[in-house]
Amino acid sequence: MQPAAAHVLADASLPEFPNPYRGKVRDTYDLGDGRLILIASDRLSAFDRILAVIPHKGQVLTQTARYGFEQTADICPNHVLDYPDPNVVVGRRLTILPVEVVVRDYLAGTTGTSILTLYKQGRRAMYGHTLPDGLRDNERLPQPIITPTSKAFDAGHDEPLTPDEILSRGLLTARQWETVSAYALALFARGQKLAAERGLILVDTKYEFGVDAEGRIVLADEIHTPDSSRYWIADTYAARFAAGERPDSFDKDFVRSWVAARCDPYVDPIPEIPAELIAGASKVYVEAFETITGQTFQPAADGPVLERIRRNLARYRA
Repeated sequence: MQPAAAHVLADASLPEFPNPYRGKVRDTYDLGDGRLILIASDRLSAFDRILAVIPHKGQVLTQTARYGFEQTADICPNHVLDYPDPNVVVGRRLTILPVEVVVRDYLAGTTGTSILTLYKQGRRAMYGHTLPDGLRDNERLPQPIITPTSKAFDAGHDEPLTPDEILSRGLLTARQWETVSAYALALFARGQKLAAERGLILVDTKYEFGVDAEGRIVLADEIHTPDSSRYWIADTYAARFAAGERPDSFDKDFVRSWVAARCDPYVDPIPEIPAELIAGASKVYVEAFETITGQTFQPAADGPVLERIRRNLARYRA
């Protein structure tokens, strides 16, 4: 049984705002003056569909990203202009660059484009890097590496890229690639330092960049959130790695695993997800926020979430 609809944000339809765009998780409005309203819903997306709504997920992602943006503002400019609501960021309108920049420091991952998947297939040369033989699952790499992928627009699929392919296909200029690479590695180093102070290992993360009206490269979307990043628990990593066990982490994927065990989620109807599973996922997101930021999570005021957002955005109506 899903939570009461008024207390989660499944849909952020606000017809009084112009130029809507609905993404998998965020609902966006283009104000037409160089500003975007980005509303983080509580939708949980996997298998190219929405599985459930998770209480507090949108607030957690928005506020975790806020912490990350504020902690890295000295490294590179970001898109943030205002936080009028716990679920909302008002940002600069950017032309999003068609390359997603993923930084990795460990041989980890489960997707088809992850370096662990490719490594176990026998690949050593990938993303413009050559990895040494003899690495074990979840082992730290000799140094952090950038593993760029094509930015999939219109529900396409990300594809691995090398720096040479990025330049030869004209996806980025040489100067743009140099800039986003330097930004990404510096942001990742800062993220790792902050994570270590909180007893965490920042394993890998993805960054999205855009170009603003002045031609500057600007960090967009989110940064170092539990959705965009993989975190492990530092205290237990060494022992679990030595034992060949999966590192302890914020396990947010149990809803996805529960669904995948009961149907073909790409084809079949999604079975009703138990309330305790939804509550467990919400608890993990809150725990992730508190551990990553060192702050106590403060749920937004009671009452229908969409009505609260509408009130807080009133000053942005034309």
